[in-house]
Amino acid sequence: MTALKLDGRATAAHIKEDLTKRVSKLKEQGVTPGLGTVLVGTDPGSQSYVGAKIRDMEEIGITSLHRELPESATQDEILEVIDELNNNPECTGYIVQLPLPDHVDTDKVLEAIDPAKDADGLHPLNLGRLVASAGGEVTWPLPCTPKGCLTLLRHYDLETKGKTVLVIGRGITIGRPATLLFTRRDVNSTVIAAHTGTSNMEELIRQADIIIAAAGNPGMVTKDMVKEGVVILDVGVSRQTTDEGKTRIVGDVAKDVADVASAMSPNPGGVGPMTRVELVANVVEIAEHNAASKQ
Repeated sequence: MTALKLDGRATAAHIKEDLTKRVSKLKEQGVTPGLGTVLVGTDPGSQSYVGAKIRDMEEIGITSLHRELPESATQDEILEVIDELNNNPECTGYIVQLPLPDHVDTDKVLEAIDPAKDADGLHPLNLGRLVASAGGEVTWPLPCTPKGCLTLLRHYDLETKGKTVLVIGRGITIGRPATLLFTRRDVNSTVIAAHTGTSNMEELIRQADIIIAAAGNPGMVTKDMVKEGVVILDVGVSRQTTDEGKTRIVGDVAKDVADVASAMSPNPGGVGPMTRVELVANVVEIAEHNAASKQ
């Protein structure tokens, strides 16, 4: 068996076409969506990721409101930027790029974001809505990576209802919200939440119909662990230095798992592009909601 490639780049490009049309329609109504990005420090991965997000905005016609602070920025200085974006009428929504430096209280920073401008869906109020709502219409921003995982599965007509989904990882950006999203009635999966401290990991991996691997542990899911026909979304991000001194991104899933999986996302090129496009989609949805409420 050779796994179907779940191509995040191609899927994101398809979504961008639709978003471009929606942004054009908003502009005809006098509304230009603006997406803010707050980057603290000089982490190469974060800089690259924010740069890619800005390019996505330019392609789709969204205004970029980028704010950059040094690694030494105090919490008060970061909060001042957040307050500015909260009150900036040009800013439809924005994100604070994580992780933040160790001296910054991440929870306090996320709580300061206006929930109505929370493009990442990580404000406690919006996560609380995800906890409280198992069904019905979603009217608030969803966390981008879990949303991107679900969109990618649906794009390839891969069934989630009644399937056992194993989420490996308990981080605020992927693991925790993914367990909530995949238990919603419209998704209807049975979710197992695991992490690097789980003692019976191999047993749980063998049970899974769908695996979302987001632990940041290179190659932790191997070919001998999974059952034939499993669907794999490799969301783990680790950086390794090659013999030539170059840095490469590696995922949580060994490459040869593709020999037994029915479908598998590459890493990079799988869920990463989906995360970025879902961020833009969240901002467009916020703009559309704001425009409709004024009519």
